[in-house]
Amino acid sequence: MARARARHILVETIEECDKLKQELADGGDFAQLAAKHSKCPSGQQGGDLGEFGQGQMVPEFDRVVFNEAVGEVHGPVKTQFGYHLLEITSRTA
Repeated sequence: MARARARHILVETIEECDKLKQELADGGDFAQLAAKHSKCPSGQQGGDLGEFGQGQMVPEFDRVVFNEAVGEVHGPVKTQFGYHLLEITSRTA
């Protein structure tokens, strides 16, 4: 079963998400931005969600985490919780 490790930043609006994505593209530190802006408690750990298997997160996460490039920031990804920037830090088949 595929497993992955990822981190994310959760915000309330797509505008916030786009702004943070640009800050990351301009060299911003993911962990620092997560700690400062994320509405998820994981923000205090730099947005780290730990390791998880397929089906353990909401479907919108699974689609990105188990199909997109590792080491890149993806998003905005909309879920029932808000808008996320996702970085897949590792994935195994």
